[in-house]
Amino acid sequence: MATKEKYSVILPTYNERRNLPIIIWLLARTFTENSLDWEVIIVDDGSPDGTLAIAQQLQSLYTPAHIVLKPRAGKLGLGTAYVHGLKYATGSFVIIMDADFSHHPKFLPTMIATQQHGDYDIVTGTRYAGDGGVYGWDLKRKLVSRGANLFADTVLNPGVSDLTGSFRLYKREVLEAVISRTESKGYTFQMEMMVRAKGMGFSVAECPISFVDRVYGESKLGGDEIVEYAKGVLNLWWKV
Repeated sequence: MATKEKYSVILPTYNERRNLPIIIWLLARTFTENSLDWEVIIVDDGSPDGTLAIAQQLQSLYTPAHIVLKPRAGKLGLGTAYVHGLKYATGSFVIIMDADFSHHPKFLPTMIATQQHGDYDIVTGTRYAGDGGVYGWDLKRKLVSRGANLFADTVLNPGVSDLTGSFRLYKREVLEAVISRTESKGYTFQMEMMVRAKGMGFSVAECPISFVDRVYGESKLGGDEIVEYAKGVLNLWWKV
């Protein structure tokens, strides 16, 4: 699948020192095996566990051409991390994903092939279509996630099966346009991005993925985020 396009991965991190070396190795292997030009922009939000020091070692190993470090002083939120990272992306396509193995790089070649096949503006990974799935969650967490997506789909009707997923491939100019219109900063950020994109007329394809619960560290989703999510859905319904 040779192509001259360059792919920029924006990887927000907070306390991911154990996950980062493996996810970077998997990304490097995936891009190299598929003869793709790539870079990873690591946006670390002042992790107290030494994530940045690990990232610096990885930069030495893989070269600054492939590992770009753009840390910030504190924990400023997922949405602003993508805005920050996007300023330094040099690829014509931008991939957003998690650093904790929830999203496996092995799905990237399929996402890229899907984008190329239909010249889509956005390809989003879905846990809830085709042979996609969720692993490592108990029934309660699965029901909350599926219920959240059904709630959002009913209220907002975006025509996407996994509105809260955060494993996506964007044309760079599309991401810049959508992100400039997005107001959310926390867990409703991904959802608003998709609703805005559909409202702006951009084409979206879905690609089934397996989502695996984080390998190391604590999940950052709690009761407050669920309340924030519900408010975010209704707020979007009112505005968009």
